[in-house]
Amino acid sequence: MLTRILSSALALILCVAFSGAVQAQSATDTASVTLPETLSPENVRDLVAGLSDEQVRGLLLERLDAVAQAQAAESADDSGGLGEIFYHVTTGAVGQILIAIKAIPNLFSLQALSISNFFSQFGFSGVLLFVGLCLTVIAAGFAAEWLVNRLTRGWHTLNEDDERPETLRATVAALFRRLCRDLLGVFVFFAVGRTVAFSIIPLEMLPFAQIILFNLVALPRIVIAFSRFLLAPKRANYRMVNADTQTAQFLNRHIIGFSFLFGFTIAILGFNELNQVPVADMRLGFWLNLSLHLYIVWIAWTARDGLIQMMRGPDKGVSEIEAKVSSAYPYFAIAVSLATWWLVLTLSSYGQIDLLRTAPHFKTMAVLLLAPALDTMVRGIVRNIMPPMLGEGVIARRAHHATELSYVRIGRVIVFGLVVLVIANFWGVTLASLAAGAVGARLAGNVVAFLITIAIGYLLWEVVSVVINRQLAKEMTASGEAPSEEQELGDGGGAGSSRLSTVLPLILLVSRITIVVLFTLLALSGLGVDTTPLLAGAGIAGLAIGFGAQKLVTDVVSGVFFLVDDAFRVGEYVDVGDVKGTIEKISVRSMQLRHHLGLVHTVPYGDIAKVTNFSRDWVITKLKFTVPFDTDPEKVRKMFKKIGQEVQAMDEFKDDMLQPFKSQGVYNFDDVGMVVRGKFMAKPGSQFMMRKEIYNRVKAAFDEAGIDFARREVRVNIPNLEDHDELTDEDKARITAAAAAEAETRDQDAAGKK
Repeated sequence: MLTRILSSALALILCVAFSGAVQAQSATDTASVTLPETLSPENVRDLVAGLSDEQVRGLLLERLDAVAQAQAAESADDSGGLGEIFYHVTTGAVGQILIAIKAIPNLFSLQALSISNFFSQFGFSGVLLFVGLCLTVIAAGFAAEWLVNRLTRGWHTLNEDDERPETLRATVAALFRRLCRDLLGVFVFFAVGRTVAFSIIPLEMLPFAQIILFNLVALPRIVIAFSRFLLAPKRANYRMVNADTQTAQFLNRHIIGFSFLFGFTIAILGFNELNQVPVADMRLGFWLNLSLHLYIVWIAWTARDGLIQMMRGPDKGVSEIEAKVSSAYPYFAIAVSLATWWLVLTLSSYGQIDLLRTAPHFKTMAVLLLAPALDTMVRGIVRNIMPPMLGEGVIARRAHHATELSYVRIGRVIVFGLVVLVIANFWGVTLASLAAGAVGARLAGNVVAFLITIAIGYLLWEVVSVVINRQLAKEMTASGEAPSEEQELGDGGGAGSSRLSTVLPLILLVSRITIVVLFTLLALSGLGVDTTPLLAGAGIAGLAIGFGAQKLVTDVVSGVFFLVDDAFRVGEYVDVGDVKGTIEKISVRSMQLRHHLGLVHTVPYGDIAKVTNFSRDWVITKLKFTVPFDTDPEKVRKMFKKIGQEVQAMDEFKDDMLQPFKSQGVYNFDDVGMVVRGKFMAKPGSQFMMRKEIYNRVKAAFDEAGIDFARREVRVNIPNLEDHDELTDEDKARITAAAAAEAETRDQDAAGKK
């Protein structure tokens, strides 16, 4: 409003100024004039009194330009808003349907007019001549194709009895050779036919012949070649998609039918346009386009069970999400077909008919319908390129499965990026055009740059995960460090993992955090967001955390030094002062210890003053045996030596027993017998199974040699009992009870001393 008032005032000023006397002006008189921020009637009169004609003219032009720019901006805001887009998507699209229905009477009359114009242009004899020449061109093309097929018959031809090659590469190679053979035939057909057409068909008839030759003959045959490559309808043993023969033949048959209908649509519209018929008034394209989309809907609905099975693929271990996506594919195809049809109506409502001349909507629809099939292909490729599993056991299987999922996700990201770029190219949208466009185009370019940055970051995330997880599986399983089902915990703990397997999970965590932070900043920068305040805020937040969470910093720094010193590893049995147990997990600030009774302790690194590791390098196990006093120690020594050699020679122990079991001689005497001791050295974690085996073998050897383990005995001395044979049963029972009571008392006393 203020702008309009100022422009009116300036117009009045101009009239007053031009009504005065005209005077010669100097160069300084034509200098630009700046309006004050506020204008009053007195200011206007004073300003006019001091201005020349040239100054008034320049000031007026400046203000008029500002008013025009403001009005243009307001018009752009009003015309390009969401309201207009919503109108064209809804009311405008429906209006196109109503226009097509109203144009039905013109449909037949204008089509008859097109045919009439064709006959009027060439005459009946000319039309007959045109038909004959077209048949000649087609015959010449097929003859050339037949000759080429004869010459290339040495190329691989798929037979029903052929066995499918063992590898995916060999299967694809065989199908690709057949595809090349088919496409070569179509190319020869089209090239020879086009050459003959230019030679024998009159120039005025040539556009009509080209329409027939390409759209009705060549184009469907190209589609047939690719359909045979993907579906192999008659060669189930070469079929790369997971579809039964009935489904493959059904899809192949109707894909060919769709291609003929599509080619006919382009041909008839081109025919009418060449005959000077107003296509917009005829609306034939609307009905043919609708028939194409309804055809796709019918195909997807009829073959929905086969499509679901095809999308699932042959994998038995399909995840729940993948199963749901596969089940939704037929309905996705129906939605894509209907959405594409509605997009055409919306663009028609905008008046962008020329944008559809190259059929980008059909190309887009084809790519979208093919995208889930590409996902199935990605999974199939991953199955064939997956490296073998490293190691054995649960950890190796888990790492192998994670690697496979990472490969699939990487393939999906690449396919998604290619799909986006291909669809954008169909509609004439490139990064260069976006960068060189207006503000809206630049915003779109920023969005594209954002998506590309996110995609690259995600790919890097998956690559790092694959590399580290495979190396982690190798470290934990290839060297036998994976925990055994029979491994015992406690009493010194089990074997620990390698140093690398302990550090790799932390490296993976830090790498992922770094990738997320870095690519988030890059993505925001790509959107045009200034990341400098974010970095400054992060620095301030880091300082605040450092001052407010000194204990956390202490824990983290202590953990780093413990890891640098290699003080402990995952799986090792350690004593950290107050608690002890097997290390199950380490993080940036703490470790988790599992006690042999099942308790889990979380210990921050900053609280650890000393670490006692029971599982590093080797462990010595000492075993005690009590034998009678009359046992020969030398005989026992030889037994222990023999047992140690036998146990060390066993397959399950030969790599883990560092020193064989051997005798240490007589260790002690007690009131029962003499105590002999033996020992062996083994790798941590393996001593428990060795101990069981040695106990069993010592028992068997003692039995064989007639050596009894010493047992605690209680002797009862009854005075004045010379003739014990005269004891009654009651007397014997009382004596036995007394002896048992005495033995129990001694055992309790011995336990109390311990």
